[in-house]
Formats: sequence, C-alpha cells, structure tokens
Amino acid sequence: MPLVIQTYLIFLLHILFASSVLAAPDIVGLLTQDRGGLADGGSDYAKPEVETQFMGNWIIDNPNAGVAAMQLQLMPNDKVVWFDTTSLGPSGLKLPEGVPCPENPDAKNQPDCYAHAIAYDWKTTKYRTLTLKGDAWCSSGNLWPNGNLMATGGTFSGDRAIRVLANDDPNADFDTRIGVLAAVRWYSSNQVLPDGSAAVVGGRDSYSYEIVPPQMEFKHRKFDLPFLQQTTTPPLGPGRPVENNLYPFLYLLPDGNLFLFANNRAISFTPQTGQVVREYPELKGGSRNYPPSGMSALFPLKLTADQQPLNTEIVICGGNDPKAYEVVDARHVHDKQFMIALQDCHRIQPLNKDATWVEEQKMPSPRTMGDLIHLANGDLLMLNGAKGGTSGWEDAKDPNFVPLLYTPYKPMGKRFKELAPSTIARMYHSCSALLPDTRVLVAGSNMHQFYTYTGDYPTELRVERFAPPYCDPALDCARPAICPKATDKVLKYGKPFKVTTIRPQLVLGEIKVTLLYPPFTTHGFSQSQRMLIPAITNIENNVITAVAPGSGMLAPPGYYILFVSRLGVPSSGVWVHIE
Repeated sequence: MPLVIQTYLIFLLHILFASSVLAAPDIVGLLTQDRGGLADGGSDYAKPEVETQFMGNWIIDNPNAGVAAMQLQLMPNDKVVWFDTTSLGPSGLKLPEGVPCPENPDAKNQPDCYAHAIAYDWKTTKYRTLTLKGDAWCSSGNLWPNGNLMATGGTFSGDRAIRVLANDDPNADFDTRIGVLAAVRWYSSNQVLPDGSAAVVGGRDSYSYEIVPPQMEFKHRKFDLPFLQQTTTPPLGPGRPVENNLYPFLYLLPDGNLFLFANNRAISFTPQTGQVVREYPELKGGSRNYPPSGMSALFPLKLTADQQPLNTEIVICGGNDPKAYEVVDARHVHDKQFMIALQDCHRIQPLNKDATWVEEQKMPSPRTMGDLIHLANGDLLMLNGAKGGTSGWEDAKDPNFVPLLYTPYKPMGKRFKELAPSTIARMYHSCSALLPDTRVLVAGSNMHQFYTYTGDYPTELRVERFAPPYCDPALDCARPAICPKATDKVLKYGKPFKVTTIRPQLVLGEIKVTLLYPPFTTHGFSQSQRMLIPAITNIENNVITAVAPGSGMLAPPGYYILFVSRLGVPSSGVWVHIE
C-alpha cells in the first residue's frame, strides 16, 4: 500500500476513533494490516511532517554551576533541582556567606561548608543552594501529585531516607526524614502509581520493593521480589560486586501493572500485591542495567477519545557485555579493559499476547550511560554516554559526543539521525531534561571519586542547553504558540479540555497535543518518564478540544507539560495538572 494512502487512511481511522464509531479491537486489527503486525497507533498527521536541515545546536547555559548533576529533576515551578553525594568531600560550590555549615554525619560529623544540591532557574540560569542531609549518593526519586520532589534512599546515613522539596515555596529547602524507608534503597528505581504513590524498587542487596505514599508520615508496605536476586550477577568476592541489574527499567503499564527489566530479563507484576503476572523472553546480547548501563524508554502513549491506548511499547538500547564491569573496575582488576559498548536496540509490546523482543535498527555508534528522553513533538533524543566501558569511577572512555534523533515509527534504516555534536564529555553521573521551551538542559559528568579538575575527563560543572532540529529559526512561521490564559490548566480524567493558540491557523490532521510527565533522571534512566498523546476531537478558531487521559493507569496524577505541535514543529509548553 503506498505510504501516502496508508497515512491518509490512518488519519481517517483517528477521526473514527474520536467519534467512537469503531470499537478498539477492530481498529487495532485494521492498524496492523500491511504494517508487519505492528500496532503503533499510526501516523500522527494526515500529511508529511515539516522537514529541516538544521542539525541542532549547543550553547553554554552556565559556565559553572558548582555542583555536579548526579540526580536531576525538573519541577513545576520551573526550577531544575540536582544533587550529588555528601560523603566524598567538597563540591565546587561553597555555601553562601552567612549560611551555617551543617554537620555531616557521613564525614565524622564535621561541619560541611560546601553545597551538594542546587535549584537552578532555567529561565534565568541563576541558582540557589539547597541543604542535603543523609547521603543521596545514587538515590532515586519522583514528583508528588502536588509537584513536590521526593528523593529516596542513597547510602550511609541516607540509605533509608526520604527528602522532600516543596514546589510552592520559592525558598524551600529539603525536609528530610532519616531511616524511614522499609529497606536500604541504593541504586533503586521509582515509578509513580495511579494513586500518586511511588513504587521504589530494588537497590544493592535489596531484593524487594515498597510503596511510598505522597506524604511525610507513612506505614511500611514492603514486598519481596525474588526476580531481583535471580537477575543479579554474583559478586567475585567480598566487596567485589558485579550485579548488572541496578537501576532497573521500570514502567507503569496501562493495565495498572508494572513492567520491570533487570539485567537481561523482564516481568510484569501487580504493585499492590507483588504477584508476578507475566514473564517475558530473555533479551539476549548483553547486560542492560547498571553498571553496563543501557538506555530505555516507554514510547508515547497515543490515546483514543474513549481512552484506548493504540500502542504500548518499550525500547532498550545499548549497554555492554555481562563481563564488561569486572574487567574494568578497580575493585576487580589492575589493568583496565574497556570493552566496546553495545550498539543494538530492541523493542517489545508488553501487553501483546505473544510479546517478544523485536530487533530494532542499530544505533550509528556504540553507547553506554546515555540518556533517552522524550522531545516535545513526540520524538526521542539520545545523548551523553560513552562508547567503551561501563558506569563506575574511571571505568569508561571514548565519550559519545553525538546526540541522536530517534523516530521509532519511520521505516527501518531511517529511525536514527545523528545531530550536531557537543564538545563536552558527558559520561558517568551526567543528566539531561526536556525544558518547557522545548530545548534540553544537560549537566553533570564526574568520572572520579572526588571532584577532579585535571587529567582525563575532569569533573564537569558547565551547564549546556541543546536545541533539537525543530528549533530551527526557519520553522518559526509554522510554530504554534499557546495562549496560556485561554487554555485549561486543570485536566480532569476522561473529560474534554481546551487549548487555545494564537498562531498559525490550525487544521485538524496537522496538529498533535503531547503531555509530558517530567522524570527524575540519574545514571542514564529517566524514572517515571511518560508522554501521552490525547485524542483531538475538534479544532475551531484555533481552539483545540481534546480528551484528557481516562485514569491514573494512563496518566498518574500530577503536573505535566503540555505542548502543541504542527506537523512536527512544537510550541513552547505550559504546565497543566491532571487529576
């Protein structure tokens, strides 16, 4: 079937969806015809997307932010919060004059006059220091429904801590509770659940998960998860871990279950009980989680007007050989061998009856420790990382400077596009985040135990901002502009909502709305990252009417960034709340 005709027919099917003319199972059957069995929801538009030769560009957003970004979270108050460890000496930023130096329990209770966390204003590039108590080294986190940031776990005095930063107070500092989690959570992953609670899964020697509600006081709800021990590569001796399954990839599926991938295997389980409901085939070829550290994302969920997701699909790329860490880390060897990272990608549709891993197009170059994040228009961006080695202090080399635009529904061979390279190495302990202005903030990279400013790959305190190809100034005439005052800011589950734009003239079939849940990013995995594409039912006088996601299983309650794209060119975003 010719591509133009197929695209037009799929657009007509979207209209039929919006009118609830056909039942969802019939549509899925139609969408898989002539598409190799792939129910991906079809094209987003009734005509080809706008093309550009612009390869993106990089700017220095701030020449020295003082604190390396080991963990990073964009908050609804437009502050990007990032933090580092407190147990490994000074950062590059002293506390402001007049601010007391707190005692550091992980440094023999000595006063610590250095900042280890900041709140960075992406609009002004200015920042203020935050106080971090209980070491948050290799911790996890998520947003509460009210926009507060909760950071969980870490090590030493912080291994069972929660730290909460209020969203509605411009001068807020972390409110910390030490020892309140049910288990040690070091290198764990979080996923926000349909009720706004978070599943905190795994961690070093923690073969369990727990559910933490969005409140400071709570009772323990801990569940054993033997799968985590089964997927752990055994240590080579005392103090010589290998693991290969830390920071597991974790996603909330539209049926309310959690998809969990660790090392080279995956299951789905019911978070309220811990019951494993499904085991998936092994993903062969290597180890994908920390320390080999591949990348993963849940594709944007395209919804019909009656809340049927047209696609639920996960991709995993990169990583390294299962033995890559034990031949490079100083705890195992004296002479480091930097094994070349993996170059492959695989996809799976976990809700399909016969779900299996499907080989995806290979990346143009090997990559470990990269980020894979959603862009405003529904494409994905891969950036940061290295071509050889693994996560760990001085365990990687050959930084991968080239970001990739990933468009997973293009024909095979055209899904990855190399973009303008950075000149700054971003490897171990680097992070990135999509901003409401549709650009990407990039920070961090510290390959060393301590802040180190000489030799190979010095500790990186510069902050960059990357403009993807859709930021081409030549496309500004096609770029929608949202009118915030005439746009609904509170979206009720399953109810229509309106978005008003002031330019250009909008036509049904040329417009897409996207809703991004801002993730907590660390060690190459964006926890709770989620994008939804709601059904558009009408456009009149540049007012879009769309239908909000139907439940917390599709969109957990909380703040999202709403974008409007015209043929692939996105507007700046506005914050909305889904409830």
